[in-house]
Amino acid sequence: MIKLGIIGMSKRNGHPYSWAAIFNGYNKKFMQKCPFPVIPQYLFEQTFPKDSIKNAKVTHIWTQDKKLSEHIAKASNIENVVNKSSDLIGKVDAILLARDDYQNHYKMSKPFIEAGLPIYIDKPLSITIKEAKKILSLEKYKNQIFTCSALSFAKELQLTEKDKNKIGQISHIDAIIIKDWNKYGIHIIEPVMKILSNNYKNLENIKINKTKTETTSDKKTVIFKFPKNISTTISTLGNTKSPITIRIFGEKGFKELKFKDTFLAFKNSLQKFINIVEKKDTNIPQEFTLKVIAAIEKGNK
Repeated sequence: MIKLGIIGMSKRNGHPYSWAAIFNGYNKKFMQKCPFPVIPQYLFEQTFPKDSIKNAKVTHIWTQDKKLSEHIAKASNIENVVNKSSDLIGKVDAILLARDDYQNHYKMSKPFIEAGLPIYIDKPLSITIKEAKKILSLEKYKNQIFTCSALSFAKELQLTEKDKNKIGQISHIDAIIIKDWNKYGIHIIEPVMKILSNNYKNLENIKINKTKTETTSDKKTVIFKFPKNISTTISTLGNTKSPITIRIFGEKGFKELKFKDTFLAFKNSLQKFINIVEKKDTNIPQEFTLKVIAAIEKGNK
């Protein structure tokens, strides 16, 4: 059984509640008081322990607020609350950095990477190539750092072989998501690039040849031009309500993908990390991760 330490929380991000519960199950009495109502909503639709990840447990937690840590621990069945994040070193086998405040990722991940612990860093790793490479350069061994948007592991945002045959050669992709570019744009950029690179196999297909950005109020639309004359339109819609949607246009047909299952997306990404820790699976290529971050950075220029 792999012992995990979880670190949280950042503003408007309830991952410590949900990620820990995906491993540990939950206490309904305390989870009902989770400040992010969507989390108990999708957790209560699952059957535990059947739907949990079996080969690991979150055994320790640290957040910047002891009372918050204690509530998450009660809600998500975490046995130990530590006073300092560094107290996790020596007590756990791997780290879940469940915070999306990318500005703090280098500072918060460094002690654990230097201690040789495998670490899952929440999206985005960074919004600049320079900072991302700075974090990745800390690795003590290959595959120590895992980072992604969990939505890239959502089955409903991936193309089946049947879909690929129906669409034919892709000519354009249009993708939309709510909220802001820096934190949430990656949730559609990464699945789109995963599709274009054929699940990381053809990374030359996601070389960005040209970028055009339009910003209005809290909304941003970025047009990327890729090889084979493929264009993509990535839009973050701020406070506008919209489903997370990817529309794919090809020479033979069209397919619309809509994100639906938050629980399964998180579970799949967390299971991927555990499989990497156990050396049962390969990591996402760092080159792919850097191309995703390059897209975020180019969208800000």
